[in-house]
Amino acid sequence: MPEATPSRWLLLIHQIPPKPAYLRVKVGRRLQGLGAVPIKNSVYVLPRSEQALEDFQWVRREIVAGHGDATVCEARFLQGHSDADVEALFTVARDAEYASLSEDARRLERALVGSRKRAPIGAEQAKQALSRLRKQLADVVAVDFFGGSGREAVEGVLAEIEARLRPVPARTDVQETVSTHGIRGRTWVTRRGIHVDRIASAWLIRRFIDAEARFKFVSGHEYAPEDGELRFDMFQAEFTHDGDLCTFEVLLRHFGLKEAALRNLGQIVHDIDLKDAKFARPEVVGLDGLIAGIAMRHKEDEARLSEGAAVFDSLYEYFRKKR
Repeated sequence: MPEATPSRWLLLIHQIPPKPAYLRVKVGRRLQGLGAVPIKNSVYVLPRSEQALEDFQWVRREIVAGHGDATVCEARFLQGHSDADVEALFTVARDAEYASLSEDARRLERALVGSRKRAPIGAEQAKQALSRLRKQLADVVAVDFFGGSGREAVEGVLAEIEARLRPVPARTDVQETVSTHGIRGRTWVTRRGIHVDRIASAWLIRRFIDAEARFKFVSGHEYAPEDGELRFDMFQAEFTHDGDLCTFEVLLRHFGLKEAALRNLGQIVHDIDLKDAKFARPEVVGLDGLIAGIAMRHKEDEARLSEGAAVFDSLYEYFRKKR
């Protein structure tokens, strides 16, 4: 007789009395904190593990103590739901939480700059808000069992905020203005999970600054650079955001790249990356969606860069030849 396939899932099946009303709210929040998702009314699922079993058992005890009823069981889905269906439920739930965090982070980023109607918030207030967002992100990551796609976007925005809050003196080994002829075959370092500004900046570097550039993708602000490396769009980088300029714009300014086609690209990248509608470019929505699709298709940064570079090659030709 063939050996049974091990169960991949744990289910919590519960009945909660209508009173006291707080019990249902309390249990709901506890299950959300565990990362459990409902597959139908009063039936929640977690990937099977010793920790998940212990967590469900504690929730069951709370329900029973509140005069409800609950059962914890192992499960394999044979009909109605597939393993892929259940995994998708977790992915959707985590991506929604990442999207909410990303919006909160962008809101904080805009508050740092201020607007015509509001002054920028203070550094201490911003640091406290950043700390809360970091904690919330860690909580979501802890229950992201199947690697939701939104984590990198949130981490990228938080890293940009940290860079703004922790300014450092300019590196003395990089001159204020550098000829593009003076840089060849350098290793250019940036954060993993590249998105629009890093993709566009890498394209600009290889196309107009260092044709032999090599790219290295690292974890972030804790990276210690090696001799000769140039960092961009990351904490303490030689080339990164400066005031309200995105990294692409900083590179244009630093290397004296004044071509109109590149200036147009810089405005589009700025509006997507900083989300301040400074230039109100009509191309923003389309390119933003296209870059997001590239990031969703490819987890590897090299693949994102390759496909993104083709996009920027085409956009550059369009603006270069457009009357």
